[in-house]
Amino acid sequence: MRGFPRGNQRSTRQRRELLNLFQACEDFVSARSLHATAESAGVTIGLTTVYRTLRMLEADGGADVIRDLNGERLYRPRPAEGHRHYVVCRECGLSRAVEAEQVERWARDVAATTGFTGVQHVVELTGVCRDCGEIRI
Repeated sequence: MRGFPRGNQRSTRQRRELLNLFQACEDFVSARSLHATAESAGVTIGLTTVYRTLRMLEADGGADVIRDLNGERLYRPRPAEGHRHYVVCRECGLSRAVEAEQVERWARDVAATTGFTGVQHVVELTGVCRDCGEIRI
């Protein structure tokens, strides 16, 4: 995963500690839950700084982002191999990476045929995981 983007944002001790905590996340986390984790670990950092830091990581390609059922942004460290797509359980939030080469190819084709550059896409797959499905029965 990448570190902090270059630019006008300072790499403070709190941000470095937050980055270390974020890199240890295996699942998607909200800014509020990451803030709580930081506070529990003794890192004094403002919630606004957590939001800004996560948005910087997203903009720099260091984080994948999905939205939960309430529209809140959830973040996960982006793997070294790059952008991923996920299927997310609507009940418990469990996420699994999925292969989506067809989507990537389609996005490249759209860019080529329209002449657009910097084309980005958002694919959101949700469902009910096996464990939650068994609970419903």
